[in-house]
Amino acid sequence: MLRHWLISSTTYGTWLPGDERGFVSTVQNPPSPRVRHNQFGTPYDIDMPALRESARALMKGSPIFLDLAKAELIGAQFQETTTFRNWEMHGFSIMTNHFHIVVTAGDEVPSSSILGDFKSYASRVLNRRYGKPVNGTLWTESGSRRPLPSEKALEAAIDYVLYRQPNPLLVWSNQLGFLIAGKPRSPERGA
Repeated sequence: MLRHWLISSTTYGTWLPGDERGFVSTVQNPPSPRVRHNQFGTPYDIDMPALRESARALMKGSPIFLDLAKAELIGAQFQETTTFRNWEMHGFSIMTNHFHIVVTAGDEVPSSSILGDFKSYASRVLNRRYGKPVNGTLWTESGSRRPLPSEKALEAAIDYVLYRQPNPLLVWSNQLGFLIAGKPRSPERGA
């Protein structure tokens, strides 16, 4: 059986837990001990200044931002990882401070392994080219691994990744190929 995922991660220090733009992280949710709001189509947490400042105080280096050259290396590595793992990648979008991937894998593959493989192999290619960052990592500790429970959810996630990202450096679709520094035009919107 196959499962669809919306996989996302941010670069180190650019989108901290508690961010006013929204975030996916483990938070206190009394009376429960801790919870992660990470289900597709449901609200995520937003604007928790104390959490954001706590995270900022723990940083071990400057925030990491991507440029087009790095996005191209990452995009090629995403494709290589997907091919090697025998997954199906529907599309991805890489911005200066985060990425989104829509991918299908066997249900025996944990989503944490999918996210970990994409980040790990992208890190290796960037570290070889540019050296390892002072803080030791390019990415935030975790990331979002939202299951897409239906074909409708899969289509919505693909639309989100390909057409709704602000200022993408690189967008790729298994149907459209690469688009650099721009968004693919949505045929249904006539844009």
